[in-house]
Formats: sequence, C-alpha cells, structure tokens
Amino acid sequence: METDYTSTLPYYKDFYKKQLLQDTVPFWFPRSIDEEHGGYLLMRDADGSLLDDDKAVWIQGRAAWLLATLYNTVEQKPEWLEGARKGIEFLRRHCFDEDGQMFFHVTRDGKPIRKRRYFFSETFAVIAFAAYAKASGDEEVAGEARRLFGKCIEYATTPGLLPPKFTGTRPAKGIGVPMIMMNTAQQLRETIGDDRCDEWIAKWIAEIERDFVKDDIRCVMEQVSPDGSIIDHFDGRTLNPGHAIEGAWFILHEARYRHNDPKLIDLGCRMLDYMWERGWDKKYGGILYFRDVYGKPVQEYWHDMKFWWPQNETIIATLLAYLMTGNQKYADWHKQVHDYAYGHFHDKENGEWFGYLHRDGRLSSTIKGNLFKGPFHLPRQEWYCWQALEDHSA
Repeated sequence: METDYTSTLPYYKDFYKKQLLQDTVPFWFPRSIDEEHGGYLLMRDADGSLLDDDKAVWIQGRAAWLLATLYNTVEQKPEWLEGARKGIEFLRRHCFDEDGQMFFHVTRDGKPIRKRRYFFSETFAVIAFAAYAKASGDEEVAGEARRLFGKCIEYATTPGLLPPKFTGTRPAKGIGVPMIMMNTAQQLRETIGDDRCDEWIAKWIAEIERDFVKDDIRCVMEQVSPDGSIIDHFDGRTLNPGHAIEGAWFILHEARYRHNDPKLIDLGCRMLDYMWERGWDKKYGGILYFRDVYGKPVQEYWHDMKFWWPQNETIIATLLAYLMTGNQKYADWHKQVHDYAYGHFHDKENGEWFGYLHRDGRLSSTIKGNLFKGPFHLPRQEWYCWQALEDHSA
C-alpha cells in the first residue's frame, strides 16, 4: 500500500534542519573563517583539511550570504553575524578592481589572480551585502548592495561593457544571466528591498519563457541565438538539466511570492518536467551533467558525471512543485533524487557532500571545496527545503 506522501513531510522537515545545523554548517564553520586575513578558507578535502588557501571571490560572497541568512532566519547567533562580517569586509577590501569590476580568484591575503568576463562574483556580493545589511543594520553596506545590483543590471543589459568571450560571428546568449539576476533580485527584495526588483524579475522571467523554454521539443535551452533560435553546433545544442531545473524553482519561488500565480506555477513545472525527462539517469539514478538537445554525443567529457549541485537544485524544485501543486509525480521525483543524493554524495563520516561522482555513483574525487564548490548549494537546499516545509505546516 502506498504511503501518503504528506505524512512524510515532517520527516523531511526535520531531516533537512538536522543536516543543515548538525552536519553541513559544522563542516565549514568555524574552521573556515580566516582569522588572519578575513574571508574564508574553503578549499578542503573530505576530512576538512585545507588543500589550497586561495579564495574564489564568488564563493566568499556565497559563504557570507549563508552565515547572514542563518542569522536572519534561524537564530541570531553572534558567531554567525561575526563570521558574515569577516567575509563582507574581505570582499569590500580586496575583491574589487580599480574599474569597479570584481575579481574571480584571489590569494589568501587578497591579491588578485584572475578576473572573468562574467559578473557572477558581483551577483553573489549583492546577496551577501543585502543579507548582512539586514542582519547588522549597516546602512552603508545596504547602499553598496543596491549600487552593485544596479551595476549588475548595467552589465546584463549593455553589450560590450564587459569583454566578450566570443567574436560576433555566431552571436549567442545564455539562460544564466536572466536566471541569476532574477534570484539576485529576489534575495535583495526579501532582505533590504529595492524598488527595481519586481519589474526586472518580470522581464527576466519573460525572456526565459520566450527564448529558452521550447515547448515543442519539451526542453529548456542553455544558450540560444539572440532571437531565441537553436544554434545547431556543439555549444548551442548542449543542455545543462540541473541548471534549468534551478531556474524552474526560482520561477516557482516567484509564483509563491505572487500568491501562487498559476501562470508561473505552470511555467516552473513545465521546465522541471522537461529537464527531469532529459536529465534523470534512468539506469543509475541522479541528474546527469550535460545532454544534447537532439540526443547526439556531447562534446564535454564529463557529460555523464554526477555533480553535487544539480542534485541540490532538483531536490528543491521537486519539493516546491509538490507543495504548490499536490501532484504525486513530484513527490515521487523528490523521493528519488533525495534518496539518490543523500545515499551517494553525503559523507557520513566527516559530514557535508562530496562534489563529483562517476556516472555509476563511484567517487571521482574526495574534494569538498575548490574554486567552484563551497558552502552554498547544499546548505541553501537544506535551509530552503526546511523553511518551505515550516511554512507549509504553519
């Protein structure tokens, strides 16, 4: 006899809370706080030992956001506020170039190593500054968050402001910019507020639906031509199911904010449906990293690996879709991805998750933190799901 899924929701609520506060956060903090130079030392092996003392700027922002968000929403622990302050001060002191653009990679003491052509360091600084400003009441940091959000809008809407990655021969645009800007605006709106957020969120959702969601072939594209058409070359055909599913839950989150807007619920669920069908590994379980829109071979050699973060985003999206629709399909999917992810990625000995598995679930690397992985996707998933379930049961 099938168990009523709603009866298991209290289990998931308690599970995510416990994992976040007793497993994931303690892996990173307090040991990752750099008491000497500020910021965080996040490049760690399975047991938490430090592999490299360089700092990825976008993950400095993510870690500060996490600590400030825990302070704002869970408990006003002084060590969380102080830990967030260490990250905010490091970002402000060391991570902006003279032209106002942020670095991507710096040394432990903040000397620049690398800049990138995109502005994701800035978006994570916005949400970190905003969350910290709410926690601390620091109006100067609040102003910095809003100013930087305006700069991100400028970067997102002004071609040529940042150096292009490609020539103009085959113009393309990615879903990443409207997605990350939507979520940045959502975070800013929910912490310190900004009058621009609602209008811009609506524009970015409209762009995603118009240009990236392809209902005729049941797909969400990762990049398209400026007019939304598919570019029939390796890069243009490559799908990233976990990324599109992350976009789906951003839209479902917006639907919740807009009193369960039915059009946005439908859009978010369509995106989730399409990319679950394309991304879920029916043989081994888990979300695959890359797929080709036409089922052709993918160029990237890690296409069939399982990375940690697509599983996190799919856990959120499937749970949110179930809570908003009551559709049993999403309950089944949530259980599948939850069981797979916590069964394969979670390090029961040391806490937190491994980042990279082979397709069949074998561990590819013991690494827990690097330039791309840190305390963000996993703790955000556990925090968000716990909070969503708290709201649902209230």
